[in-house]
Amino acid sequence: MESRFWVLYMVTMSRTLCVELVFCCYLSGTVCSLIHLCLALEIPSFKSNVINHFFCDLPPIFNLACYDVSVNKLMVFIVADFIEIITIMIILTSYLFILITILRMHSAQGRHKAFSTCASHLTAIIVLQGTILFTYCRPNSGNSADTDKVATVFYTVVIPMLNPLIYSVRNKDVKEALRKVVGSKTFSWRIFS
Repeated sequence: MESRFWVLYMVTMSRTLCVELVFCCYLSGTVCSLIHLCLALEIPSFKSNVINHFFCDLPPIFNLACYDVSVNKLMVFIVADFIEIITIMIILTSYLFILITILRMHSAQGRHKAFSTCASHLTAIIVLQGTILFTYCRPNSGNSADTDKVATVFYTVVIPMLNPLIYSVRNKDVKEALRKVVGSKTFSWRIFS
């Protein structure tokens, strides 16, 4: 049964399609970055050269501008919303097809395993997309710079650290090793000493 799905995947996801998808991702990222870069280079002066953030992001740069940056903020909002809508639509469409395929499975164990795997994937996607929506896809609200920094740390540091944990817990060998470590007395002794 699994080999049949693998063959279908290889037919559907050809090398050409894979290259086209990667090209589209890089092209859209480059175009969006160039739009924001060109608009940011048009800002004539800044209050300071110190950014109140842990990396050079657009909203903190806009806060330093001695110039009306409402067009820049509007462009960030429009581009981010456009990219997020397309991304979420692609994800939802692919999961709809996955759901249809899972419901056609005859094995209850296979359905359970597929739903379980999809749940971990969806958890990671929801957390990532939620923080990006919170950070970039909202009109300029009264959120403080500290709130934005926390959200940015979340999607740049916390989520990439959680992904290996979320996906590796699905592995039988990792589960078994974790059970052995948690059940061993040396593990308990190391924690409490």
